[in-house]
Amino acid sequence: MNELLVIGHPEVMAERHRWLASLAEERRLSEKTIEAYERDTRQFLTFLTGHLAGPPRLADIRTLRPADLRGFLAQRRKAGAGARTLGRGLAGLRSFLRYLEKHGLANAAGAGAVRSPKQPKSLPKPLTDRDALEVVTADAQLAEEPWIAARNAAVLTLLYGCGLRISEALDLTPDDFSGAASLRITGKGGKTRIVPLIAAATGAVATYRKLCPYHIGPGEPIFRGARGAKLQPAIIQREMQKLRSALGLPDSATPHALRHSFATHLLAGGGDLRTIQELLGHASLSTTQVYTGVDSARLLEIYDRAHPRA
Repeated sequence: MNELLVIGHPEVMAERHRWLASLAEERRLSEKTIEAYERDTRQFLTFLTGHLAGPPRLADIRTLRPADLRGFLAQRRKAGAGARTLGRGLAGLRSFLRYLEKHGLANAAGAGAVRSPKQPKSLPKPLTDRDALEVVTADAQLAEEPWIAARNAAVLTLLYGCGLRISEALDLTPDDFSGAASLRITGKGGKTRIVPLIAAATGAVATYRKLCPYHIGPGEPIFRGARGAKLQPAIIQREMQKLRSALGLPDSATPHALRHSFATHLLAGGGDLRTIQELLGHASLSTTQVYTGVDSARLLEIYDRAHPRA
């Protein structure tokens, strides 16, 4: 957890260590979220060390004012941090202070009084139906090895056909495809959802398994790298980058954009938001509602392009 890089009193560092452990064990936050919270609180403690002219103790944490937190956010903004980064950083600090408050070691009211930076509105950028279908076909893959081309097509088909996150697809094992008509996916925060397994995805995975030169035992990751180890997300991201160049797609055409495409195309085809929310594994319906904006934007684009009075 980079503890040696943190400037803080041992009593603060000990509580911070316990808080980070609780995020993984009790709240089951993702590894990336915990790494981000670790980094944000490390930067805050470093800021306080300069602000207080010495490593902060628990007594200093107890007497934090909203102005102290605003000063930290202002410093981070000056260093180039955007609104999303600042918002996440404030969320991490609030979590840490609430943990200390729960154990009678601090008061989290100051953090609650600081308003989160206004987040810029940005809509997901899905691929068109035609581009998405072309990207996931085996013939479109640029790998020279047939089994690697089939692997890439299978992974991309799962992202678009089932709405999986790339990490979820790469965690799948042969047991997940043992004749079931659906996938049981454990996503962010340990949230489990059931996703229908369409025939196109089943067929793509079956083709890959026939060609894969490595033995894959029950419970082992089904998707492998060139040397037989578990396939890493960066490899699929790199392959998608090659496809973008070859097919003339925009930079927004990423593996995650296929998940956006899954949701957007379902909505355009008449799917309801609640069902799409369940399929994506979103904890809040408001997260899924962003796709209504995507669909409206697409309709306006078509109108502007096609209507004589536009």
